[in-house]
Amino acid sequence: MSKLLEFINGQRAALLKDLEQLVNMDSPTGSKVLVDQAMEVVIQRFQELIGGTVERIPQEQFGDQVKLYLRKEAGAAAETGAGQIMLLTHIDTVWPEGEVACRPFRQEGNRLYGPGIFDMKCGLLQGLYAMYAVASQCNPTKNIVLFINTDEEVGSPSSRRWIEEEAAKSDAVFVLEPALGPDGKLKTARKGVGRFTLEIEGVSAHSGINHSEGVSALEELAHQILFLQGLTNYEKGSTVNVGLASGGTAVNVVSDYARAQFELRIESKDEADRLSQLISNMSPVLNNVKLRVQGGMVRPPMERAMSRDLFASAQSVARELGFPLQEAATGGASDGNFTAALNVPTLDGLGAIGHGAHALDEYVELDHIALRSALLAHLLMEQMKD
Repeated sequence: MSKLLEFINGQRAALLKDLEQLVNMDSPTGSKVLVDQAMEVVIQRFQELIGGTVERIPQEQFGDQVKLYLRKEAGAAAETGAGQIMLLTHIDTVWPEGEVACRPFRQEGNRLYGPGIFDMKCGLLQGLYAMYAVASQCNPTKNIVLFINTDEEVGSPSSRRWIEEEAAKSDAVFVLEPALGPDGKLKTARKGVGRFTLEIEGVSAHSGINHSEGVSALEELAHQILFLQGLTNYEKGSTVNVGLASGGTAVNVVSDYARAQFELRIESKDEADRLSQLISNMSPVLNNVKLRVQGGMVRPPMERAMSRDLFASAQSVARELGFPLQEAATGGASDGNFTAALNVPTLDGLGAIGHGAHALDEYVELDHIALRSALLAHLLMEQMKD
């Protein structure tokens, strides 16, 4: 057994106690007070275990963004991009205030349940204890920063700039989102996401008296929905989904307004550019209709090229630890999309093994927690050699 794994196994009781406490704290993205309270628990444990540097980025709407540095000099050594490794996690969840009271942390056999335990409070603590192991058992030659995001579940609107700023100083980024599937595959590619709104202006008229004088915005919307849905190309891994559509004012009025919201998911930047241009240049099918398209890409794709070398290293470490490790691509996005788009090597899915992100049956597998934390600790040490 590696000394890092042995050390983390020795911390198992403490890690589980921390996990129970953190899961039993509601931290919905929309409640700054609750998220900040949960963050204080993590900061306190970080100071007790490691005693590094805490840097807060105050926020008005969301919880304060927090960076936890292994060494006292914080990000100073990383200004050239040659002396830092970044761990990326989030503490906010999709669950509302009061959810914990309904279904608090519990254990059933080898499974641990509770709101946000899989996505991603367990992964957060795996990262913290990996840092602790490296600090206690080795002589780190690079700084490590654990970035804890507070608004990931709503697209990281306040945190993106800070994530990108820190990633630009880093040699590698390890994302502690949950692993994929029961085998715990790492995520080496993620689709990019675009969000758009289409507004259509038609011409209203009485549907019985002067129907011919009207131009239905809803009819135009029907044409445009077919166009948008038709942009889906499974061979290229591109999908367009019109998820919301509305319009009209009354059954006896030719509608003069309609609206749709749709989402684009793509695997490459080139495909994002191609489809974004097609969407921006949409033209009406009916006469005397105006279209207005707003929106754009909100998360760039995480292309496999940015994770290839890190995954090879992770596979090698896993073999030494005695278990097989596979990779997978996923249609979901994470903050790793931002860091990979900056050409910073990024490996995702290093968090918990379990099931049920955003679901009532959310759980993590107890037996994998220490091993996955040790995998991350070894990856950190591998990066120290570069």
